[in-house]
Amino acid sequence: MIRLEKRAQPSKLWTLATPFVAVVLTMIVGGIMFAMLGSDPFEAIRIIFWDPLFSEQFAAYSRPQLLVKAGPLILIAIGLSMGFKAGIWNIGAEGQYIIGAICGAGMGLAFYPAESFIIFPLMILAGALGGWAWAMIPAVLKVRFGTNEILVSLMLVYVAEAFLASVSSGLLKNPDGMGFPGSRNLQQYPAAANLEIFQGSGMHWGVLTAFLAVIFAYVLLSRHMLGFQIRLTGEAPRAAKFAGVNPARIVFLCLGMAGALAGMAGMFEVAGPAGQITIDFNSGYGFTAIIVAFLGRLHPVGILLAGLLMALTYIGGELASLMLGIPGAAIQLFQGMLLFFLLATDVFINFRIRLSKTEAV
Repeated sequence: MIRLEKRAQPSKLWTLATPFVAVVLTMIVGGIMFAMLGSDPFEAIRIIFWDPLFSEQFAAYSRPQLLVKAGPLILIAIGLSMGFKAGIWNIGAEGQYIIGAICGAGMGLAFYPAESFIIFPLMILAGALGGWAWAMIPAVLKVRFGTNEILVSLMLVYVAEAFLASVSSGLLKNPDGMGFPGSRNLQQYPAAANLEIFQGSGMHWGVLTAFLAVIFAYVLLSRHMLGFQIRLTGEAPRAAKFAGVNPARIVFLCLGMAGALAGMAGMFEVAGPAGQITIDFNSGYGFTAIIVAFLGRLHPVGILLAGLLMALTYIGGELASLMLGIPGAAIQLFQGMLLFFLLATDVFINFRIRLSKTEAV
């Protein structure tokens, strides 16, 4: 008989190993899924994980795109990880990402067609404040009325999507767009464009901000008293109260930080790769960042690596869809398997498998 036995202490080996085990299991089960869809599983896995980086045919284009895709994932995941460490479950980063994009784009378009160096910094500030304000809704409701931040933040995603559809066809609609929904293209407005810092590298201001966020989060969590309070609140809430930690302050701080970073990610995206506000602007980065945060063990450096890995599955998945005809839904399922297997293998951090003989009746 197989049973799980509680470990005296969490296993450090399994804590480090489970992300790698989850990736391997995802490859195996994903390969089986691709085979059932009629594609060569080995070729599909090779295209997803190898070709974007090392193929002579695709690498020149895909390598810069790796940073473009990873930037918003890392930026959002860093913010989410702060709350997750404190036991605050913000599932609505996608809504905060959308609102940040709308506010950032709105700020830039308000100055059109003026040219000034101050416009882009104002857009960054507007995007951060928009995401922060959206995250404050579940924060205030949780602190004041004890509501569940998971449900409130998630439901606000759908409100943000409705608002996105509204401004795309109304407030921010391009007057020269022949009646089609969508804003002006910010990439064609130099003062508001999020351009590459180094030509052909994929490194734009959003990617640089994501790397700075990783450094900031690492210093905060490992070297600052506030980081200790965040970790203590998540690991031992009662001890945190006895230590004088204000739980309302932690809620506002963690949700606000996550909202601001998600809003900035949305602003950098709409001013850069996406270029404009459209009805289908939201790309699911806010939800995928949850996978990135947990795959990276809620550690800033781990999130950096996990964000690059997830970006690789985005780019490789697009190549696999193009070359092998694998449906986009199958690629999304493949990405979701990462979180599923990570959570499944996490059981072995606190439990070990024991075999015991069944007693005869």
